[in-house]
Amino acid sequence: MSAPIVVGVDGSASALAATGWAAREAARHRVPLRLVHAYLLPPTGYPELVVNGPEVRQAFEQQGRQWVQDAAVAARAAVPDVRVETAVVVDHPAAALVAASREARQVVLGSRGLGGFTGLLVGSVAVAVSAHGACPVVVVRAEGVGDGPVVVGVDGSPASEEAIDFAFEEASLRGAPLTAVIAWNDFLVDSAYHSRFTVDWAEVEQEQLRVLAERLAGRQEKYPDVRVHRAVVHDRPVRALLALAERARLLVVGSHGRGGFTGMLLGSTSQALVRHAPCPLAVVRPDAAGA
Repeated sequence: MSAPIVVGVDGSASALAATGWAAREAARHRVPLRLVHAYLLPPTGYPELVVNGPEVRQAFEQQGRQWVQDAAVAARAAVPDVRVETAVVVDHPAAALVAASREARQVVLGSRGLGGFTGLLVGSVAVAVSAHGACPVVVVRAEGVGDGPVVVGVDGSPASEEAIDFAFEEASLRGAPLTAVIAWNDFLVDSAYHSRFTVDWAEVEQEQLRVLAERLAGRQEKYPDVRVHRAVVHDRPVRALLALAERARLLVVGSHGRGGFTGMLLGSTSQALVRHAPCPLAVVRPDAAGA
């Protein structure tokens, strides 16, 4: 139960903000905070290299340790008595974070990076960590609304079970209400032949409420302190989630889904959430709900 909260550190202001958020999360869970910086050495023969290999490695190592030290200061400013562990490794950032996730409760990342984590959340690294991390991955763009709810996207599939469990636990730890939302599109309204089907949206809504109730079953008994609001939204999932996230402390989604949330973290929807979620975004893979 002492698996740490891991933070990717790269010297950016975004990483420092994520470190402060992660320090408070570590305090809630009563676990250590582990600060990880990863860097890759320039390839041999790089034309602008004017010093030898050992000097280059030493420079990268020193820079990384300075950034980790700065992050430790930020962590203790947020939570003075947080237990801090550090690691500076030579590795690809995604590989280093995925490896660290195997012994972590959560991996926390800032939304904008530099240094070893350049472009962390605008390309393949973010997708790789979210898709392959062995624990929930949290992207911190902003702190979120302090008195707002935890919001979890539910898609009606068993794959979202871990995300729901994670959201209940986080809501309980924060003393926050939980909003569970399920969304659907007009996928039946326009066919390939541009004909229009008659859809009883009231009936659809009742069916979605039934699915939502099934997915939430048992959690409210386990977390009686969490007040739950169920929301069935006739909208695109990303738009529905972003709207609810405006007043949220934390947005939680599964890494794979079906129905309204199909491909949540495999294409444009994931990019929209990562780039625009106005509160911390937690991505929870099946069997990765925390140590």
